[in-house]
Amino acid sequence: MIKNLFLDLDDTLLDFQKGERAAISEAFHQLGIVYDENTIERYMEINLACWQALERGEMTKDQVLFGRFERLFLEMGIEASVNDVQEIYEKLLATQHDFVDGARELLEELYGSGKYRLYMATNGIPSVQKPRISDSGIGKYFDGIFISEEIGYAKPKREFFEGCFARIEDFRPEQTLIVGDSLTSDILGGINAGIRTCHFNKKDKPYDSIIPDYKINKLSELTELLDRI
Repeated sequence: MIKNLFLDLDDTLLDFQKGERAAISEAFHQLGIVYDENTIERYMEINLACWQALERGEMTKDQVLFGRFERLFLEMGIEASVNDVQEIYEKLLATQHDFVDGARELLEELYGSGKYRLYMATNGIPSVQKPRISDSGIGKYFDGIFISEEIGYAKPKREFFEGCFARIEDFRPEQTLIVGDSLTSDILGGINAGIRTCHFNKKDKPYDSIIPDYKINKLSELTELLDRI
């Protein structure tokens, strides 16, 4: 039986891609940077690649935050201050908290059941994540909120999860499941930590080297899965 339920934040509960698009567009607008849809799409690709490099230990946090814009500006021939765009973008991103479809209802159901201890496990920086969590009103559902920068390690490192587990009273890994949309962060992290994993596979993509214990295509499917395991 599952008692400890770890939930990812970005693109599992809150729609990060939508918020990312809105924040970067407004940041460019405020700085007078000429851009089009291709610029935004390319930024999102570079940003994802940088965070994945962080997960692999190939980049530091500061290299991610500033390097993504350095790379984009170099590719696109944009002349602008990397520091300025990072500062404005971070402030704007912290205001974005649209829900993924079914996320609010899922949290209400899980919390209301009284069956589970809910924990949030998110990579990111507190100055962005904490306002989003607060403004969305979801903090009340969780027994613990774990942000990688505060733990000192990022998913999928085992040390991130060990830091979380150490903060949970009477923790037992066999009673624990992590649910998230990222194979390289959430699922690989759960595997590294020795807990069961559930992939939120919105587009029903096939698996290759990283294989979860369970998968759901919609958040509404999670409670039925939990009843079965």
